[in-house]
Amino acid sequence: MGFKKQGLCLVALVAVLGYLCRDTYDPANLAKARVIVTGASSGIGEEMAYHYARAGAHLVLTARRENVLITVRSKCLEFGAKSVSLVLADMGLSEAREQVVEKAIADMGGLDYLVLNHIGYTPFQMWDGDVNHTRWLMEVNFLSYIHLAAKALPHLAESRGSIIVLSSLTGKIATPFTTSYGASKFALDGFFSSLRHELAMKRTPVSITLCILGLIDTESAMEKVKDKIAMPAYPAHDAALAVVSAGTSRVEEMYYPWYVRPLCFIRDWFPQSRAWLMQKTYQYTPEETLVPS
Repeated sequence: MGFKKQGLCLVALVAVLGYLCRDTYDPANLAKARVIVTGASSGIGEEMAYHYARAGAHLVLTARRENVLITVRSKCLEFGAKSVSLVLADMGLSEAREQVVEKAIADMGGLDYLVLNHIGYTPFQMWDGDVNHTRWLMEVNFLSYIHLAAKALPHLAESRGSIIVLSSLTGKIATPFTTSYGASKFALDGFFSSLRHELAMKRTPVSITLCILGLIDTESAMEKVKDKIAMPAYPAHDAALAVVSAGTSRVEEMYYPWYVRPLCFIRDWFPQSRAWLMQKTYQYTPEETLVPS
């Protein structure tokens, strides 16, 4: 009898997990949606733009490189986007960020999704003590996200819209070679998770989806981690679809690929073993060994 009850419990657990993990994404829900995608010139941002375009959305795309953005816009129109506007913006500059939301409202008449994806360049290496670079990176990777969200929130509240924040496993678990980058991602987690609570308490109908991504095979990521880490990379196209799907479903957190969720779940278990394993995963040979004199 005991085995029978255990079997029933297992079946029930599998059924619940299957329900929670089901794919409810329907591109039709994004038809005519009004979407801002930052960092849209390459990588995951570019792929997200194409997914929204195939669904028939209106798009405002931002990045710093005009020639690349023009190519992305052409492809989005071919894929079925209702309209595509471009805003050249350096996210380290406050005035540039102001223009992004203003352009979106002027061109699309409102806003349904703010997709925050851009990042500033940082080398994949041990911290060299450059405080100015860390300060600049926090401006681009963190403060600019807050600025854009603040400008967009009144319009998103009106449309019952969503903020989608692209973060990283390095924003949940500290890793080598990502000191400043990881700090900016941890900051995003803290701010937007807290803001989500406040919006719910005020009954403001805006959802926030925090997307926790592992290693994705974008050109910039692959160049950085080359010869430094032994870990498989997953397709940017699939990562982008997972982000778009999660934002449309208004889930609080999304994890991609498969290993990210369990790693986040067990991150506080066996801290000494975790630290040893983490340091062994990354390839590093000290240039010299410091010996006390």
